[in-house]
Amino acid sequence: MPTRCAWVSDDPLSIAYHDEEWGVPVHDDRVLYEFLVLEGAQAGLSWMTILRKRAAYRRAFDGFDPRRVARYDARKVARLLADDGIVRNRLKIAAAVTNARAFLAVQDEVGSFERFAWGFVGGRPRRNRPAAPADVPARTADSDALSDALRRRGFKFVGSTICYAFMQACGLVDDHTAGCFRARKR
Repeated sequence: MPTRCAWVSDDPLSIAYHDEEWGVPVHDDRVLYEFLVLEGAQAGLSWMTILRKRAAYRRAFDGFDPRRVARYDARKVARLLADDGIVRNRLKIAAAVTNARAFLAVQDEVGSFERFAWGFVGGRPRRNRPAAPADVPARTADSDALSDALRRRGFKFVGSTICYAFMQACGLVDDHTAGCFRARKR
């Protein structure tokens, strides 16, 4: 049994997420939008709650296609609020729609959201090797800067802590602890 980061539970979803996704660089705009939505939905909840609902989120949010989500109207939002497969929080659902529109604006402005997001880490993953979970920060100067830039562009549910989790999820930051087998692979 390989040694993993301490936050990983024995749930197969947690193990697969850690082993296959967390900390792996993402350069696909659709996947980056997916993680913006999921990290915002996670605020105040456990990540396992969101992982368990991920398939329902993909279905409910049209595969996280930001162009489609940006066109959601009040009827679609009402359907989402009735969907027990996702977190039925009006502000979080509204943020997903608002963020889709802002996401598209960033794409128009910069060429891709990927280029925009990766600019906050100089285009290369920040590979940290914290010795223990307590050494992993909840936010950094980079996540503060990303959060500020997103808020200025109209994004919601993008505080610095959420942005740092997004950066970890999408591999902009790799915080696998020093003893983790994933840290040794890199």
